[in-house]
Amino acid sequence: MTLDIPADLEASVVLLRHGESVFITEGRFQGRADSPLSPLGERQAALAASRLAAPDRSPALPIAARPPLEIVHSPLRRAATTASLAADAIAAASGARPPMRAEPGLSELAQGSWEGRQRADIEANDGDVLAAWRRDPLAANAPGGERVLDAAVRAGTALGSVIAQLSGGRPGDGANAAGEPVSTERAMVAGYPGATASDTPWTLLVGHDGIFKVVLLTLLGLPLERFWTFPFALCGLTVVEFRDGRGVLRAHNLVEHLAALGSPSAEPPPPRAGAL
Repeated sequence: MTLDIPADLEASVVLLRHGESVFITEGRFQGRADSPLSPLGERQAALAASRLAAPDRSPALPIAARPPLEIVHSPLRRAATTASLAADAIAAASGARPPMRAEPGLSELAQGSWEGRQRADIEANDGDVLAAWRRDPLAANAPGGERVLDAAVRAGTALGSVIAQLSGGRPGDGANAAGEPVSTERAMVAGYPGATASDTPWTLLVGHDGIFKVVLLTLLGLPLERFWTFPFALCGLTVVEFRDGRGVLRAHNLVEHLAALGSPSAEPPPPRAGAL
């Protein structure tokens, strides 16, 4: 799905994957199964929330030091709880709680008959299908599960609503969401002065590994065949800036805020991350 990003929109979205869930600790496939956060997942989410509440704290995140315009989250509990903790921390730091809304388009890819089952069980009984899914996710999916192509449609619709909010519902008129003129002279290469906008609006998206793979590919205009290209760590932060009508990846999988937990993101490498 092609995303319509206004050429004059200067804004960012931050992707935050939920914390560890109970199903992850049990080695189960999740999909739409509504597993809650584990105790470790709650700590991960609290640390991520604290980081987002102070984005200018060193090392600074490449977003404005202001609350998000809104927090848009998957309605599944593991994401909704993570989003709520972020809203609480931002409210405590700024004095204003950001608006929150559940967005079904950010729900995890449905995994059909695999949901709730142990990975070893799926490998033993549906090994051929699982191998095909890992090899070519556009050609295979879990029995009764959701196709990546269908997930891309709903993700694109969700992103369209996020972009509309960031742009204030304006057509392109040469001004950013704050009504300020957009400069076309700003450097595109990181490290040069002005390469990143300092006070542009941003929105926080809270979701899941599988749907965020689709979301990021859509934001960057990359083919869905690259589904396995970008892993998402538990409570990792990814920042995409909108610039000149396209998405620009400013940071991916930032997890230094989780350092106090040791190795909180030590999941199996993709494509064997069976937490979808």
